[in-house]
Formats: sequence, C-alpha cells, structure tokens
Amino acid sequence: MKTALTIAGSDSSGGAGIQADIKTMTANGVYAMSAITALTAQNTTGVTGIMEVTPEFLGQQLDCIFTDIRPDAVKIGMVSSGGLIEEIASKLTQYQAENIVLDPVMVATSGARLISEEAISVLKEKLLPLAALITPNIPEAEVLFGKKITSAKDMEEAAKQIGDTYHCAVLCKGGHQLNDANDLLYADGKSIWFYGKRINNPNTHGTGCTLSSAIASNLAKGYSMEKSVRNAKNYISGALGAMLDLGAGSGPMNHAFAIKGEYEENGK
Repeated sequence: MKTALTIAGSDSSGGAGIQADIKTMTANGVYAMSAITALTAQNTTGVTGIMEVTPEFLGQQLDCIFTDIRPDAVKIGMVSSGGLIEEIASKLTQYQAENIVLDPVMVATSGARLISEEAISVLKEKLLPLAALITPNIPEAEVLFGKKITSAKDMEEAAKQIGDTYHCAVLCKGGHQLNDANDLLYADGKSIWFYGKRINNPNTHGTGCTLSSAIASNLAKGYSMEKSVRNAKNYISGALGAMLDLGAGSGPMNHAFAIKGEYEENGK
C-alpha cells in the first residue's frame, strides 16, 4: 500500500486540515500519516483559537514518520510561522522527500492575510523550491506573482512565472473569483486547463485541503501530474456533489461519498 503524509494544522470540526487530509487520503487508497503544526479550536462558523507546536516537536514528528513508514508523497497545508517552515524544509531535505504538494495557505477567501510577511519570505526561500506542485488560489498566486490576476491570460502568465521561478508545477485555482471551477496547471513548460462544473453547494469548508491531499495521494500511487490533478478534481466534485449539510456555517464535504461496504451501512 502506498503512503502519504500531511503536514498541517488540526481542525477540531473535522472538515479541513489534517482531518480532511486523512479522510481524503484514505478514500483515495493510500495509507495516511500526519505531522501536526498547530491545534485549532474551530467549527463551520470560524476559528476561535490556535495553539502552535514548537519547531522542535514538529521535527520529532517528522523524524518518527520518515525513519519508520516512509511517505510516498507529502502534502503541506497551513504553516503560519517562519520557524515551523524552516523546520519542515530542513527535515524534508534531510530525508529527500518526494512528491511534495504545497498548498500555500496565505490569504483567506475574505482577502485577509493569514501568515506574516516574514513567514511568506521564508516560505518562498525554503519551501517552494522543494515542491513538486504548489496549489495557490487567486489571492495567493497574486502574492507570489506580484501582480493582480483578473483574467485567464493573467492566470497563465502567473502560473508560468511562479513555476519557472521555483522550478515546480503550479495549479492555479480559479474558483468563484474568476472563472467558475476552472483551474490551470503549468507543468513541464506547458499549460493545461481543467474545466470544472460549478456545483451549487455552499458547504465548501476544506476544499483546498482536500484537493491538495487528493493530488498527493494520486502522485503517491505513481500517476502523472496531469492525471493526478484530473483524478483529484473528479474526487472533489463527487465530495461536493454528495451535498452533505452539517453545521451552522460553511459546512464540510462528504469525503467518504464513494466508500461502500458492510461497515458503511447506516444505522437505524
């Protein structure tokens, strides 16, 4: 069985972060492991508290994982401090980790910055060059591109510049800000558009975490970058299309929509 590691924060409500990552990896047929960067107190209506781990403890988690069950792919989610980013980069370099998918969580959908300028600088210098793929949304791509993105042509220019600068593939996520669910993959010097259908579901908590984890899972199984992105896009469409409706705010998706078996049957 192939294996995947998520390095991210915990979401107490289970819809995003490591909880979403582990569900996604399991549903996509790989064995999931986690190194937790922070505990959060949150639910579908918002985040009320964050408690970061120390860089030393994060390093211990990564040592334990890589020296025992080596991951075939690594997904990195939200990491809010420069010290944690440096520790992740150091350990991934030490263990020569492969198939690193980085979801550069820097800007909330509302436009609010989620990490400091210092942490963004460390992210650019230390972590982006290690990634096989980064998956920015439009606001995050603008931070890395240094310009506003207002059209499909802008997305193509941004993805190419980011990819050429950091020597990695880039999946620039269009989302509802620009062009429905159309995403652009820039890899190996060429651009590929993935045209998605907009699913009328307001419960989208954890979509970024889920997409990046699904891509990492497919890379772990040996699929090409293009095939991994296509499979992941299909998976997230299914998870959204299941129309799970939990919580008072933007609720989670049904990560297990395709899992059917004797233990899955509903109770009375």
